[in-house]
Parts: sequence; C-alpha cells; structure tokens
Amino acid sequence: MRIRPRRLRATPAMRRLVAQTRLHPSDLVLPMFVIEAAEPRPIASMPGVLQHSLDSLRRAATEAAEAGVGGLMLFGVPEVRDATGTGATDPNGILNVATAAVAAEVGDAVVVQTDLCLDEFTDHGHCGVLDAAGRVDNDATLERYTEMGLAQARAGSALLGLSGMMDGQVAAVRDALDAQGHTDVAILAYAAKYASAFYGPFREAVDSQLTGDRRSYQLDPANRREGAREADLDVAQGADVVMVKPAMSYLDVLAEVAATSPVPVWAYQVSGEYAMVEAAAANGWLDRDRTIAETVLSIKRAGADAVLTYWAVELADRLTRGQLPGTDPR
Repeated sequence: MRIRPRRLRATPAMRRLVAQTRLHPSDLVLPMFVIEAAEPRPIASMPGVLQHSLDSLRRAATEAAEAGVGGLMLFGVPEVRDATGTGATDPNGILNVATAAVAAEVGDAVVVQTDLCLDEFTDHGHCGVLDAAGRVDNDATLERYTEMGLAQARAGSALLGLSGMMDGQVAAVRDALDAQGHTDVAILAYAAKYASAFYGPFREAVDSQLTGDRRSYQLDPANRREGAREADLDVAQGADVVMVKPAMSYLDVLAEVAATSPVPVWAYQVSGEYAMVEAAAANGWLDRDRTIAETVLSIKRAGADAVLTYWAVELADRLTRGQLPGTDPR
C-alpha cells in the first residue's frame, strides 16, 4: 500500500508540522463586561466570567494584553436605562468611561473595541428606538448609532462593533465618523448576526430588559444566503471587518462569507457556546481543555481570521506554552 495518510499523523511533531489550521494569541478577542459598581460580580450562567468594576476591568485588560490577545471588546452595563438609551452617548456613561480607561491602560498593546448597540442601555431591551406601535424604528435608530459611534470614538475606541443589525448602519456611522475627523476609527460590522437561542447567558451578563425577541431585525437561522448578502452589503458600505455570530452553529455561513470577503472575517463564540462547554465539563461529560481548543480551531478552520471568545486569555496562555495542536506560539 503506497498511499498511507497516517504517515502524517504518526507523531506530535509530524502533526504539528503539517497542521492546516493554526491559531495564534493575536487571533483572539476577549469580550468584557463593565458595570457601575465598586466590586466585580460573577455571572452565574457563565462560570469564570465577570461583570467588571472599572478597577477590575483595568487589571483584566492588562492581563489580557500581557497574554498577547489581539483585542478587547467592551460592553457597558448601566444602572439607569431609558427609552432611547441616552447612557450610550453620555461621555460620563459607563461604557465611554471604561473605554477611555482601557485605552489609556493598554491601548498601545491591543485593539480596544466597543459594542455599538443600544440594547444594554434601553429600558425595553431592544437594539434600537421604538416607534409608537412598539416596533424598532430603523432610521431613528441610525441617528442614535451615529451619536453613539462619535461618543465611542472620542472616548478612544479603535474599532466600533456595530451589532444592532439595522439596515444602513455601517454607512451612517462611517459618514458620521469621517465628517468629524475620525477617519482612522475602524468599523466591525456584525453582518450575519442570527436570532439565536445561544445568546441566553449574555442576557444575564448585560442585565437585559428585553421582552419578546429580535427576529424582525436579526437573521432567520434558516437562511444561509442571507448571511452572505448582509456581509456583501456591509462591505459595500465601508465595513473594515465583517462578523458572523454565533460561530459554531453557523460555520457554513462563516465559510461562505470567508470564501468571498475582501475584508477580514471574524466570528463570535457566544455566551451559550461557552456555557454549554463549561456545564458539560463540570459534569465530567467532556474533556474541558480539549473541547475548548477544538471549538476555536473549528471556527478558524471554517475561515475566521479572528475569534471573539470568553476563553481568549486562557487560550492565549496555552498557546504561548505550546499546549494546543495546530498552534503557532511565535
């Protein structure tokens, strides 16, 4: 038998040499939550993840930078909410204050990123402004997004994560940034963001006030081609990076977007994906470390240039020590 594929799997050194997918710490982005409180609070449905105080956020950001992660995505959790999410555009609001603090702390070492969406700041929990009938008003929401984008840019965000899934959001925010001289601030478009059940623990993390669902603006899980179309539209509007979210249940969409996108493609390993692995591992049903590595490698293999994951720092540390297959500890 001349053809023996097993030759290339025979030893750890051989497997490492011929690995077709490689992961590096700088490929990882850590999502972080910050609250208006003196002490951090654990998130019950996401073991090991915290709602940070400003002080603990700074410390955790420094730890992440030292581990070599590529970026930090910040989410603000305010104490007071209202119908239009005014806390999102307040220079003294929790997200903008946290952004300035983290940018000052580690802005030269990692890409400081901010979630640009109103859901954390509204008393109804939707990602936009509601009209008189209680529906999300797309164009009125765009006005709030442009104000929010400018506030985040002024606070020091290097990359704005537009996650609200409003039509025309990339063009609106890009035009506003450029008009105010923020031409170097990049835009990450959550282009293919699906109306997923896997966001459940995130709702606890941001103390979501949502009743109902977001199916009128997030994508239908049944639709693959729609995800690719949304990514094309966002690139045409000036997105610097496009996102597929969630990651693991939408690897087909991720692969399709990555195959044609002229800009970097990222994927978000969301809270439900994290919680499932942690819960199964806690019950002894999975090998935790191997499962974490396999899930993130699968996302990279499908075409993601970077992965947002709550395991970013842990993975970066393991990568540096050369403890993962298909890794590049450089």
